[in-house]
Amino acid sequence: MASRLGNLTYAFRRNSKSPGVAVAAILSIGLGIAANATIFSAVSTFVLRPAPVGDPSTLLSLNMQARGERCCNHFTWPLYNDVREHTKSFSGVAAYYELLPTSMTGSGNSEPERIWGQAATSNYFDVAQLRMPLGRGFLPSEEKQQVIVLGYSLWQHRFASDPAIAGKTIRLSGRPFTVVGVAPPGFRGVDLVLAPQFWVPLGNVEQLALNIPDRSSRNFHWIRVIGRVKPGVARTQVSSELDALAANLAKAYPATDKDNSLPFDQAGSLPQSEKSTVFLFLGALGVVVLMVLCIAGANVANLLLAQAAGRQREMAVRLALGATRGQLMRQVLTETVLLAVAGGMLGVILALWATSALSAFHLPVPIPLDIAVSLDWRVLLYAFGLSIGAGVVFGLAPAWAAARPMIANALKGEDALVRPGRRWSLRNILVVAQISLSLVLLCVTGLFLRSLERAVGMDIGFRSQGILMMSIDPRVNGYTSERTVQFLGELRDRAAALPGVTSAVCTDVAQLSMGNRSDSFHATEITSSGPEPNVDLYMVTPGYFEAMGIPRLAGRDIGNESASAPKVAVVNQAFVHDVFHDENPIGRRVEGGGASYQVIGVVGNTKSRTLGEDLRPVLYRSLAQSVASDPSFLGYSLVLRTSDEAGTASAVRNIIHSLDPSMAIFNAETMREHLRDALILPRLGGTLFGVFGIVGLVLASVGLYGVMSYSVSRRTREIGIRIALGAQLGAVQRLVVRQGMLLTVIAFVLGMPAAWMAAKFSSRFLYGIHPHDMATFTLVPALLALVALLACWIPARRAARVDPQTALRHE
Repeated sequence: MASRLGNLTYAFRRNSKSPGVAVAAILSIGLGIAANATIFSAVSTFVLRPAPVGDPSTLLSLNMQARGERCCNHFTWPLYNDVREHTKSFSGVAAYYELLPTSMTGSGNSEPERIWGQAATSNYFDVAQLRMPLGRGFLPSEEKQQVIVLGYSLWQHRFASDPAIAGKTIRLSGRPFTVVGVAPPGFRGVDLVLAPQFWVPLGNVEQLALNIPDRSSRNFHWIRVIGRVKPGVARTQVSSELDALAANLAKAYPATDKDNSLPFDQAGSLPQSEKSTVFLFLGALGVVVLMVLCIAGANVANLLLAQAAGRQREMAVRLALGATRGQLMRQVLTETVLLAVAGGMLGVILALWATSALSAFHLPVPIPLDIAVSLDWRVLLYAFGLSIGAGVVFGLAPAWAAARPMIANALKGEDALVRPGRRWSLRNILVVAQISLSLVLLCVTGLFLRSLERAVGMDIGFRSQGILMMSIDPRVNGYTSERTVQFLGELRDRAAALPGVTSAVCTDVAQLSMGNRSDSFHATEITSSGPEPNVDLYMVTPGYFEAMGIPRLAGRDIGNESASAPKVAVVNQAFVHDVFHDENPIGRRVEGGGASYQVIGVVGNTKSRTLGEDLRPVLYRSLAQSVASDPSFLGYSLVLRTSDEAGTASAVRNIIHSLDPSMAIFNAETMREHLRDALILPRLGGTLFGVFGIVGLVLASVGLYGVMSYSVSRRTREIGIRIALGAQLGAVQRLVVRQGMLLTVIAFVLGMPAAWMAAKFSSRFLYGIHPHDMATFTLVPALLALVALLACWIPARRAARVDPQTALRHE
């Protein structure tokens, strides 16, 4: 122990004597650790972090999967009862309706607020094994009572952390609910990214939600189910029991349950349908940040190798005095690990800022999602372990070199790392590795930046400038379908009269919101043997296409059709191609989603769900004709084309509250802001790879510059002799530059095939660009070669200025 403390004390003292080397090493390792800690924070959040419940390892999320379909579907109410009553592996089984939009008025802030919650069975909190910081969960007798458990954040911001909130009455969608408890901080349900703000008993769901099916039906899948595994019961036993139950249900109910299976996952884990994409993206980022760390580590190793060369005499003396080579290696490794730990501390600080910046990215969806990442104990432990590992790995070569001096040469001051006749040194090899990795990293960075450029310039099919959107949901305030249409009509009329407003229309959801109502459609006059195309559905009011700048190609616009008139629709070009096989659709009828529509117009294609999608068929239906039969789960958006977005937003708020003071306003944003969120994947990829690419480029350039500077310093005498014998300054410069560029060329030969393969793996995340884009694979190597040339030219210029007399006295 005393020896280790002595090594540590000496390491502190030794590093403090070389502050330049220490700062450079700490910065290099810090940047590498910061990159890795930032990405690992996403891994911790979306992969490793368990659900915020008691004993999370025994809480399972149960699913239903039909043969041939992607996993996973919701449960029907009878299926939930079957699992609860006929399984013995669970100590408790609970169900919940995962998203319940409501409006909160009254208590707390006077401004009405749109909030989302969940409706759960009365045993939900018992199965989750939650300890409430205030109050309690639901009692068995409260299955149909109007009671509520508040989320911790809602309790804080809406009720100012009122400690006496239990027992008070609040109003949800105009109905009184008694607060019985507050959920623990950090608990947002057992889903990974959903962020509900309250929970009510499932018996209230018919009052608060739309179109809840008959509970006795085995056709409608609408609830999520969790189960708490009994102590001592293995997962294999659970699987066998659920397989047996699925087989029995298939026999008892062949019309609805045949070929169904009951898979399960750890509660709070990634959905099966998203796992492959998330793992691939995080895996790609993980490889990239490890490359950044390797580049940084090579820099540190080069610095320490140079330092080791300068300590040859010290190490030779210590060996002569009886020290063992193992002791010398431990000492140098201690110094390196100490620098790496300091770099890790810097990296954690940088990662705090980076994760905060990443949390500013939002998905363009109108439902509450929490995709924020942050540092937790797993990230800190990972950063500490990675720092120690980096210190050991990148310190091995310098420690080995320092502990094995050639005593006779070292006492004469000769460098054991650079000997006459040796063309390759370990430092050269490290620089080649740095430049090769930087080339791979920069090529991928270039692809993502080009992808972002293409995504920003992509034709989305409508004009985004000057559009303001604000959403309301009259039905949660008790409005009937007729009153909803009347309210929206009066709101449009008043908003259209505002100064600067040229158009005022309504729709159910903005395009590029990552999903909306969709259904299979077919033309009534055409018989097709293939599968019916899946069509996205939008409700719109008259003037919508003109307001959005969507060109009308044939027929007419949606008019003021009454709710009782035959339903009409406008379709896009992709719909005409997929459903009518490019025949004229005007006046013909289509069926889907339980309704029949007459096609009255055709408009241009637009991006419907995401920027990266292939063109999707879209059917626009009359809002007035659809509200009663198919009310929007997400509310309704007022879309305004205006020259003054900020001023118009304030005026529209006043209009809405003058029409109904209890109406909550939500999702107020401009179309430009919405598109920025829709660009989340190219923006995220471009930002991360851009930062990592710049860091890698700087580190590789510094590494090459360091090697060339060190080479010049070791060849000072040789250069002086060459100049004294009449060598031209240009020849001396070319000598140094040629040495550095030879390393660069070798690195390019090794790096280009790797970059080519890395690009192929990145293709899944690119927008509108080929993975082997020639512009990228031409400009990036040229840029890196230019930077490498500059890194070589600066030491070469210094070499050409060597004074021969000074050089001949150089030792």
